[in-house]
Amino acid sequence: MDKTFKKLTLAALIAGTLSACSGDDGKDGVSGAAGAQGPQGEQGSQGQQGTAGSDGKDAVTSIKATLVARAVLNAQSPEGAAEIVQYQQSTGYVFAVNSSGDKATVDVLDLKNADASSLSADDEGVITNTNMTTVMQIDLSANTAGDANSIAISNELNMLAVAMAADSKGAKGHIAFYDISGATPSFVKNVEVGYLPDMVTFTPDSKQVVVANEGEPSGDYLTDPVGSISIIDITNGEVAATANDLGFASYNDKQATLEAQGAMFPNPKGRTIKGQVIATTVAMDLEPEYVAVSKDSKTAYVSLQENNAIAIVDLTKKEIVKVQGLGVKSWAELAIDASDKDSGINFQRYENLYGMYQPDTIASYDWKGANFIVSANEGDGREYFFDADDEASCLAAGGLDFDDKDGCLSYTDEVRAEDLTLDADAFSHVNNDDDDIGRLKVSNAKGDTDNDGDFDKLYTYGARSFSIWDGNGNLVFDSGDDVGRITAAIHGEAFNNDEDENKGDTRSDAKGAEPEALALGMVDDRHYAFVGLERMAGIMVYDITNPFDVQFKDYFINRGTSEGSDITGDLAPEGMTFIPATDDTPARLVVGNEISGSVSVWEITQE
Repeated sequence: MDKTFKKLTLAALIAGTLSACSGDDGKDGVSGAAGAQGPQGEQGSQGQQGTAGSDGKDAVTSIKATLVARAVLNAQSPEGAAEIVQYQQSTGYVFAVNSSGDKATVDVLDLKNADASSLSADDEGVITNTNMTTVMQIDLSANTAGDANSIAISNELNMLAVAMAADSKGAKGHIAFYDISGATPSFVKNVEVGYLPDMVTFTPDSKQVVVANEGEPSGDYLTDPVGSISIIDITNGEVAATANDLGFASYNDKQATLEAQGAMFPNPKGRTIKGQVIATTVAMDLEPEYVAVSKDSKTAYVSLQENNAIAIVDLTKKEIVKVQGLGVKSWAELAIDASDKDSGINFQRYENLYGMYQPDTIASYDWKGANFIVSANEGDGREYFFDADDEASCLAAGGLDFDDKDGCLSYTDEVRAEDLTLDADAFSHVNNDDDDIGRLKVSNAKGDTDNDGDFDKLYTYGARSFSIWDGNGNLVFDSGDDVGRITAAIHGEAFNNDEDENKGDTRSDAKGAEPEALALGMVDDRHYAFVGLERMAGIMVYDITNPFDVQFKDYFINRGTSEGSDITGDLAPEGMTFIPATDDTPARLVVGNEISGSVSVWEITQE
């Protein structure tokens, strides 16, 4: 039985379904983009004196994704059991961070012996059984204190690196190294890095490890460590004892310049919390999220998600070349459903509404010798709480609001549009209510351009897209409103579902389907981007071989979406890794699904 589930012929579907939509008051509705046409086959050469030319080659029209392996970790409490995944070539093992139990572990799964024929689908076409077993588990707490956030593998060195965050916000984290060349992993050493190491990766040449240290504040903002980037050298297979930590102190006087580029610095600077005046600097506010390294191992690109910016690092000189704001995206000519209370699919265009890209996962590839960065534009606001007994003590301590569940709100930059006063001229075309833009979550830290107390522009979190940037941080391509329109065409009323319930339209007011996970890979001679949608759980596929001629190719998903039913399948793709094809096996995509705690492996072929 072919286990390519929930896949449709999208060229016909999108062109037919979306172009048929009509707008309000007799105006044409938003036209859906036609599915990408495959490249033309090569023309046969002209034979001499009537001899027929040779047959042209078949054009590649789509990608076929088939679910061939699956595992569920910590099935009793799966959330957080499978986030970041990596693959070891020499053994055929998949490594997955497991933070759902009492102690952080890395689970090692046997992909090589997974029998694809043993997987079966339910009535909705969703695979829920498993065929990939855990062969061993690495107890990270035995050698390193704290919690695991990320892992990376060097197949050249057969070495595992684990980003371990300290239990305290004010303490630095470590990268724990393991030798995985033998039958069982053996601990090598810990190397201290910055505050809250959130992502770790080896350079392609395996001569350095690069770490994004997020440096998040404590819930009351009294402790706010600096964000940083750590570089650990590896010489002849030997890991250095110390890291080179790169901070952002030199940017403390450049906030206005960065803000002009679209960078964001929302924080409670100047407020008094628990008797302390908050004095946040740019270096404290910048929060490195994810690292991508160029093919030549000379340059690292680091996403600064909450700041809507990217840092470019010279790995040879071990210095930050620049921090670049990523600008914003206008929704004036693109379709967005801005409300979760408007009874289903309701795409509109809005003047003076902008999306902050705020990428989470980023990756790098090259074209014609130049570096390009691919970003999954998830978006992220800031919201911090500290403990308080009641509302009175919360407000007395300088908090903004009290919630019985979360505690005392120290800071948030997130607000619904309906709670703001909008400029009458700038937003004369909208109703600031639940049926229109009112439910949309926007930033309260930006938008009052003339300082008169009302908002002339609105800035929402994420761009509901993926993008390609050149090596200088300039936008080359953005997928526009593809994510919303394609998932609406496929899932209908179930679009913009959440990852923990089956109720359509529930994420329209926030960040939509939420592109978060990302992996790049070559299939035959084509370069593809696989973009995981955290909330919807689907994966979009684009041909990015030429970054100036990007083509949507496919969408696949293994999740039940029946309204009111329990959620099934794989939920919330958080991390992905691509396994290139070999002489024996096709290319594969490994996905770590955070909410379902599942690891799913898809076989990827061209059609």
